[in-house]
Amino acid sequence: MPQHLGSCLCGEVRFEISGDFQNFFLCHCSRCRKDSGSAHGANLFSGTARISWISGQDNVRTFQLPATRHKKAFCVACGSALPRAEMDGQFLVVPAGSLDSPVTMRPDAHICVASRADWDEHLEDVPEISGLPGEG
Repeated sequence: MPQHLGSCLCGEVRFEISGDFQNFFLCHCSRCRKDSGSAHGANLFSGTARISWISGQDNVRTFQLPATRHKKAFCVACGSALPRAEMDGQFLVVPAGSLDSPVTMRPDAHICVASRADWDEHLEDVPEISGLPGEG
């Protein structure tokens, strides 16, 4: 059974995911953009994988946007996005960036592209810099 390790930015929260992911979506809805502070949310989904909290579970909080299904789990110390169970624990949503183990699957699709940010077009044409700007 595949195992994936993950943590928050400050390292207070650590977890292990046991099992496979069925889907990987890049969501461009305005809520996921607000959650991530970026062009999209990048989440892995599984109906079979299970999470085990290695440390810091007391630092995990979940925010649900009122009158919606939109939720975000995060570390109270550093604010990093963390996995969350949905549908009474039957479904796991894992922010791809929270994993320390390699993510070997490619995203299945960009979703909610009608809500895409105005500046999120042709990003493959933007120059790449291997480190920080000005480093050489």
